[in-house]
Amino acid sequence: MSSVPNTSNSLMNLLAPLGLPAQAYPQNSRYYGVAAKQVTTEDGRTVTCLTRRVVPQPTAFATLQLVTVREGDRLDRLAAQYLGDPLLFWRLCDANGVLRPDELTDTAGETLRVTLPAGIPGATSA
Repeated sequence: MSSVPNTSNSLMNLLAPLGLPAQAYPQNSRYYGVAAKQVTTEDGRTVTCLTRRVVPQPTAFATLQLVTVREGDRLDRLAAQYLGDPLLFWRLCDANGVLRPDELTDTAGETLRVTLPAGIPGATSA
């Protein structure tokens, strides 16, 4: 048994009596802000799961610049270079309309859009 306290549960325990929602995911997660719900299974167990995350249309993103994919590029490194955080790779996926991250870097010479987050107005082309 570990003596390290579970800070996630501690935070949730502090916020629950106040009626404040506890956010289970950090701001750089694609699931930040996605609501959780509880479902009761046929055998009576209660399971907590996330509601569906709606992926914005690529047109919802304002383009900051276009990047040409080079041989050996990795999406996490591109996210770190252009967005400042390798964990934001999912923003590049959303902005370029792909569900499988490998699709963005598997072909050298392809163009990758680097954008503002969805819904933030800005330049519409690089």
